[in-house]
Amino acid sequence: MSNAPRRAGPSSGFDFAPFVRSDDVVAWLPGTGEPFGLTQRLVAQRHALPPLELFFGISASKTLKPEYTDRFKFRALNGAGTNRTLTAAAMFSMVAPAYAQKYGVPMEQLKRTLARIASKNHANGARNPRAQFRREMSVDQICAMPSVAGDLSVFDCAGVADGAAAAIVVRAEDAHRYTDKPIYVKALSFVAGNGSGLTDPEYDYTTFPEIVECARDAYQQAGVTDPRAQLAMAEVHDCFTPTELVLMEDLGFSERGMGWKDVLDGTFDLDGELPVNPDGGLKSFGHPIGASGLRMLFECWTQLRGEAGARQISSVAAGKTKALTHNLGGYPGEMVSFVSILGR
Repeated sequence: MSNAPRRAGPSSGFDFAPFVRSDDVVAWLPGTGEPFGLTQRLVAQRHALPPLELFFGISASKTLKPEYTDRFKFRALNGAGTNRTLTAAAMFSMVAPAYAQKYGVPMEQLKRTLARIASKNHANGARNPRAQFRREMSVDQICAMPSVAGDLSVFDCAGVADGAAAAIVVRAEDAHRYTDKPIYVKALSFVAGNGSGLTDPEYDYTTFPEIVECARDAYQQAGVTDPRAQLAMAEVHDCFTPTELVLMEDLGFSERGMGWKDVLDGTFDLDGELPVNPDGGLKSFGHPIGASGLRMLFECWTQLRGEAGARQISSVAAGKTKALTHNLGGYPGEMVSFVSILGR
């Protein structure tokens, strides 16, 4: 069996061509939501997109009664032998020491770099009235938090939130019937790995191959050749701070082994060269799992239209017109990945 991840894109068996090339589809996002349902729906109706579609995502397991939430949960049978014995925090905690060892970064220095990522996202979230955690946190405060798994502290981990999201998608030719400032879908890419990383002795936890392939496919669709220079912003799946660090390299924003330096240099700050998670990310905005993806699209919609208020990025006014969203599911070595690129 080939170890290459499978992708859904214009060069795969899943033909996204009617949707993802140039201005074939427009996204109008007055709410927020989850992109995997969007992708699946577009694939299913790729030859007959209706004049208007509403996509909706929700996570409310923290407040709804169990008799409601249990309807939407998949529960493995006890004793089936398939339950995972490591938590998500434990799985992703292995990324940090692997990165430090491979690139010769002292572990204490890397811990402060990871805290810098969390601090950046909290600074952004403090400016977002929709965020779950609207409080700035310094690097020292984050480093002083108790450990959760390995070298990860409490504030290296995204919180789980309740939330809902919605997106209206229409045909490009109908866009101006609904808004004067439409945002167009330039690329959609979905890649599913085969889980071989966990059994591959060459896998070193410093990259997520599914994301590398997913980004490459999306960039090809959207005509992006230098993402750091061409994108106005990015919203990424920062479930843990080491995840965001590795994503900076897997998405092509930083050279291999240089992402930690770019973080410290402020490259991905709100006023940096390429703002990442200007709405606060999963870390500060919160992670309503069923709604997080469309929440990211909503931030791109807001920023590209110049309507983000106190957290408005300057790259849009400087003429950059494309934004990226990224989501993942799974763990290092066994993931699925989604990348979209939106633009004016």
